[in-house]
Amino acid sequence: MEQNPNILQVKGLSKYFGGLAAVSNCALKIKKGSITGIIGPNGSGKTTLFNLISGNLKPSNGKVLFNNKDITGIPAYELFSKGILRTFQIAHEFTNLTVLENLMMVPGNQTGEKLMKVLLNSKNIKLEEEKIKSKALEVAEFLNLKHLSNELAGNLSGGQKKLLELGRTMMVDANLVLLDEVGAGVNRTLLKDLGTAILRLNKERGYTFCMIEHDMDFISRMCDPVIVMSEGSVLFEGTPDQVKKNEKVIDSYLGRGKN
Repeated sequence: MEQNPNILQVKGLSKYFGGLAAVSNCALKIKKGSITGIIGPNGSGKTTLFNLISGNLKPSNGKVLFNNKDITGIPAYELFSKGILRTFQIAHEFTNLTVLENLMMVPGNQTGEKLMKVLLNSKNIKLEEEKIKSKALEVAEFLNLKHLSNELAGNLSGGQKKLLELGRTMMVDANLVLLDEVGAGVNRTLLKDLGTAILRLNKERGYTFCMIEHDMDFISRMCDPVIVMSEGSVLFEGTPDQVKKNEKVIDSYLGRGKN
């Protein structure tokens, strides 16, 4: 049997708030090993779609399949254990913990979380913590954050916080990472660093990414394919060049002065 190349499939997905459809009969596929971009005007359903895929919302209709298994409506914490992770437009760091501590918080089911095991297995807990710390330092170095390891996360710049969020996905075995406006509030230098890190994770470690983004230059550098959403469903899908030249996309999103 031929292996399905798609890590994620969305079939007829809809979400209604009152009588209004934020996502309407949406269907799309994310190819394993790809970096897929999702663009569209404000209110086109992009973030709601991410919330449905990542288990933050339950759909009104439709299905979400991950590696051919139905994950529709499964809560976010269960999807986390399956390797589906998402970041947010506004970074969700622990402001009063250091960069290193933020990274070390990520792996689930740590032995030290259970009081009885703390009392009975202090040696094993110490070894486990050292292993997690070693990985956190490796992640920080990968993202050029090692010099900030002991800095409180709340003191980081917007771009550094986005790098830290990306680092948190590296602390577990991520299979699919959903990036919600990773470039929002990030200066051009750090955006370049973010893009380089994402490309490296994709090429060197096999991460699959799907990102919502408004910056077409960044999307063009990073993504193939690009999916354009409008009014809660897919308007067009193609390469960045095809998207920029498509008449429907120009009329609904890019505008005549931006094509």
